[in-house]
Amino acid sequence: MASFLTSTYHFTMFFILLSTFLAFTDGKFSEQYPNTKATIHDKISHLHFYFHDIVSGKNPTAILIAGQRNSFGSTAMIDDPLTEGPEPSSKLVGRAQGMYAMTSQQDGSLLMVVNFAFNEGKFNGSSVSVIGRNPVLDAVREMPVVGGSGIFRLARGYALAKTYQYNITSGDAVVEYNVFITHD
Repeated sequence: MASFLTSTYHFTMFFILLSTFLAFTDGKFSEQYPNTKATIHDKISHLHFYFHDIVSGKNPTAILIAGQRNSFGSTAMIDDPLTEGPEPSSKLVGRAQGMYAMTSQQDGSLLMVVNFAFNEGKFNGSSVSVIGRNPVLDAVREMPVVGGSGIFRLARGYALAKTYQYNITSGDAVVEYNVFITHD
């Protein structure tokens, strides 16, 4: 009898807690909010710059930290310059800081985990975070912008990457980026 009462008590308590929880959540997994004034005032920024990935020479900006270069699993840490133009001597507008790893065994795709940290003009001190797949042999690659800081707080958008120049001997590359960002 005591076992039956204990079981009944536990079932009743569970049912009461479940009912209370469902009353607060209304049984919904997610909820959609109507547009607010904050979303009306979002800004859209287009950034255009060149990413210089230097793996050769005395001062590389990308260094191998795991695996063998250009093979599945190879991972590089980067602190690459971002410039206004494709020439290395062009005006520095920021740095690409993060890492990339060869994640495909067949098509040369990289996983990019990078912050574009800007040091020029109104974007000085702000950054944009990009995390995504970069199939480097495609003419144009699209990667998601997943966040940012400073002016780019709550950023979302996409980055289009296009190889401008690649030196097959040294492995150095210049990549043109067009980044479209919606932010506060």
